[in-house]
Amino acid sequence: MRLRHSFAAVCGALALTATLATPAHATTGDFGYRFVGLDGSPQSVTLHDPAGRECITIPEAADPGSSEPAFAPHNDTDDYAMVFTEPDCTGDSWTLRPHGHPATDRLKLRSVWFAG
Repeated sequence: MRLRHSFAAVCGALALTATLATPAHATTGDFGYRFVGLDGSPQSVTLHDPAGRECITIPEAADPGSSEPAFAPHNDTDDYAMVFTEPDCTGDSWTLRPHGHPATDRLKLRSVWFAG
């Protein structure tokens, strides 16, 4: 009987360890974009190893009523990136391939989602 309880405890511990050891979905690499700062000058931001499989709303462009969209995204990550014209990954979208060239200033975005 004791052996059965010990075996069950070991199996439970292994299951818990496997669950905790499961890595979060992350994208490896950098994703950059530009935006117009409060002083009117262009600013650049780089997201290092952004989270994958979740929507990331660009903080500098999150409010369509008070900010211009970000622009010129550059996907230098290992995953496909889908950029959206609206916050919360809504609106029109474009897919950027991994380790692609920087997009032009004409490509506007307010949020991004990585396939990671």
